Amino acid sequence: MSMLETLLLVVHLLVAIAVCGFVLLQHGKGADMGAAFGSGASGSLFGAVGSANFLSRTTAVLATVFFLSSLGLTWFATARTGPRSTPQGVMETLPSAPKPSDVPAAPGAAGGSPASGSAEPAKSVPAPAVPSGPASAPAVNPAGTKAGDVPK
Repeated sequence: MSMLETLLLVVHLLVAIAVCGFVLLQHGKGADMGAAFGSGASGSLFGAVGSANFLSRTTAVLATVFFLSSLGLTWFATARTGPRSTPQGVMETLPSAPKPSDVPAAPGAAGGSPASGSAEPAKSVPAPAVPSGPASAPAVNPAGTKAGDVPK
C-alpha cells in the first residue's frame, strides 16, 4: 500500500464521518417554519436561514469529496491487481465441462465385446426398474412406534 493510497483512505474515512455528522445536524423540512418565526435562530451565528445554507453546502462539498475519494480508492485497487489473466471470481475458477469427444465410450457400445472379437453390434441392456412409490411397510423407530404416531 503506497503512502498516497494510505492518505486517501484516511481522508475517505474522515470525510465519511463528517458527512454523517453534518447530515445529523441538519433540520428536517418541517423545522424550518418554526425557526422562521424567531425561535431563537435569529441570535445564532448564521441567522435564521444562514445555518441551513451553511450545513447543506458543507454536506454537498463533503459528499463530492467522498465520491472522488471513492473513485480514487477504486483506481488504486484496480491498478494494483494488474492484467486480468488470473481468475478474479469464484465462477472463473471452476473447471469447464468435458467435451463429448473427451468422454470415453462404454465397453461394447461400438461393436462386440473385446474378448469375442466379433463385429456383431452390442445389445443394449435395460436399466433396472426403481420403485417410485412409498415403501410398503411404514418405518418403525427403535421404540416400536410407527412414523407419524403421537407418543403417549
